[in-house]
Amino acid sequence: MAETFRIRQAEPADAAAIRALVDAAYAKWIPLIGRLPTPMQANYAQAVLNHRFDLLQSGEGLAALIETLRRDDDLLIVNIAVHPNDQGRGYGTELLAHAESIAAEAGLPRLRLYTNKKYTANLRLYAALGYRVEREELYGGPGRTLDDDITVHMVKDLGPSRHRA
Repeated sequence: MAETFRIRQAEPADAAAIRALVDAAYAKWIPLIGRLPTPMQANYAQAVLNHRFDLLQSGEGLAALIETLRRDDDLLIVNIAVHPNDQGRGYGTELLAHAESIAAEAGLPRLRLYTNKKYTANLRLYAALGYRVEREELYGGPGRTLDDDITVHMVKDLGPSRHRA
């Protein structure tokens, strides 16, 4: 039997659940990168007011989320997180496809995202889904302790823009 889930847009009241999911999803990366991952440093009470969050619910629980920001010429994927208990079910891929739909509906020609170079499984997934490396740079945010803390910026072209605001 196929798993059922639904995707809905977050509301300000979802900020605490978003925080809990992000903390659970990213905790495993702390030892690898030597600091709190960027999503664990965010203020979600504020972010939910300024960014779009789409929440994937499986049963009664929050299983995954994608945070996006519409910009002039792209849709930035700020964060994608899947709860450890729900990883391996295709929810991340489902949310990335959802982001493509959001961008297409807005007439935006591309998606962008960024990730840590040490998240090799994520880099492989993004490449398999059509994202290409645009550039790499030394992580410049708070808490950097390692000289190999590299942010990888990736882009996926969706086609020509059909709409201009």
